[in-house]
Amino acid sequence: LPRMRTPSEMIVGLVLCPCGLLLTLTGTLAPNWRQVSLIPDQPIDFILEQGIWDMCRERQSTHDRLCGQSDELGYFEQLPVRVAQGLMPTSLVLTLLGLLVATLGVRCWQKEPVHLLAGTAGLVLLLSGLLSLVPASWYTQELWALPSPPGSTLVVGYSLVLSYLGSCLEILGGLALALSFHHCCKER
Repeated sequence: LPRMRTPSEMIVGLVLCPCGLLLTLTGTLAPNWRQVSLIPDQPIDFILEQGIWDMCRERQSTHDRLCGQSDELGYFEQLPVRVAQGLMPTSLVLTLLGLLVATLGVRCWQKEPVHLLAGTAGLVLLLSGLLSLVPASWYTQELWALPSPPGSTLVVGYSLVLSYLGSCLEILGGLALALSFHHCCKER
């Protein structure tokens, strides 16, 4: 049987990491890391969505949504939010860099992939996944400690879930690409 030019671990890495990038990008930009509902002195269908960059309010009955809300409680000054503002974009840039290096190492149109480049890209992508997992985990740990109106109900938002999923896909894809180092050792 003829041998595939691109090993399966490289294909897995090149599928998982861009998916992780899209999920992490959406999680970073969308303003819904947590939802605050049942706020006293507000209508029962009023929801406040808090992200790492923006805060939105919405009336569920009319679907009126208004973003750019003022931060009266000091939410954006909290350390988990500030760390997420720094690490999430850093992770996105590292993911793009890792995918560029992976593309150079995996190139299907040459006779053999460059295993050293693909393995290095795997380590960069693994690091980028860890960099986005740290703020998502820390934010989840501190979700109920972050400032919110007294008596309100807090719920995890979809952006936080997408950030988790994206981080996990990047870590798995990075690990798959890092398996390329095995071929380097075999060649020597």
